[in-house]
Amino acid sequence: MTDEASPWLVVGLGNPGPEYAANRHNVGFMVADLLADRMRGRFKAHKSRAQVVEGRVGAPGPASRRVIVAKPMSFMNLSGGPTTALRDFYKVPVGHVIAVHDELDIDYGALRLKLGGGDNGHNGLKSITKSLSPDYFRVRFGIGRPPGRMDVAAFVLKDFSAAERKELDYFVDRAADAVETLIVDGLERAQSTYNS
Repeated sequence: MTDEASPWLVVGLGNPGPEYAANRHNVGFMVADLLADRMRGRFKAHKSRAQVVEGRVGAPGPASRRVIVAKPMSFMNLSGGPTTALRDFYKVPVGHVIAVHDELDIDYGALRLKLGGGDNGHNGLKSITKSLSPDYFRVRFGIGRPPGRMDVAAFVLKDFSAAERKELDYFVDRAADAVETLIVDGLERAQSTYNS
């Protein structure tokens, strides 16, 4: 069981650099950016090879939770190193780690929250699981499957389409809400509200 007073670590998965900023694979970074805005924080470089913001989530007072939002600067398939370094630095129990990532096997914009499980071929999750353990939370943001015979790697490294961008802000906002609900009210409540 984890201690209520322990901080939470929210890791948005993506690739650093402007050329990746609008990619489907970077939706975790987009959610992290929105959470940082909501906490009125600015990302700062951390020795763990990540950008971090510290703040609080939930109603002011004893119910609010200390949260570290991070964007690993190591590229997606090496996310485990910075995540583990941050977990150690901030003394976050593995049961308070949340990875926010893109998910091919879910329709665009749909969310699924879960604790533990496999990596489903996602290199960012594979790296975190190898470094940490599989027992962390995942907020899976659906990006859908590539059209036709398009290569999966090419699809995830493409920007969202014009049609997708029309709804992207709404879906990112919803994913940020889901992260906050998971932290404040727990997995069951977050799943019943957001698992679409």
